[in-house]
Amino acid sequence: MNNTMQYRDYIGSVEFSEGDGIFYGKVMGIRALISYEGTNAEELVRDFHQSVDDYLALCEAEDIKPEKAYKGSFNVRVSPELHRQAVVFAAAHQMTLNSFVETALRNSLAAMTK
Repeated sequence: MNNTMQYRDYIGSVEFSEGDGIFYGKVMGIRALISYEGTNAEELVRDFHQSVDDYLALCEAEDIKPEKAYKGSFNVRVSPELHRQAVVFAAAHQMTLNSFVETALRNSLAAMTK
């Protein structure tokens, strides 16, 4: 089962409220709050698409650049010791810290998706 959906380069979450009997979600990876809901999967997808379209139309009307999700830059908080170890390892292997972290993420995701 997949708990996300994608439309026009935006990824939305899928949640269910048993008490309310509705599916709901929000667009992930941006600061703007774009939410949607539906009583079934078809309604949820339709409202997700409409909410993204409304957001893009509002941005265009107000001459605002729409936020892009997952721009490739993020902050990671780790212990000072782990930070030091990563920098030392990267330097010893003639890598930048960024390239080391990217390699570690790629390797970890590859191992997890096998």
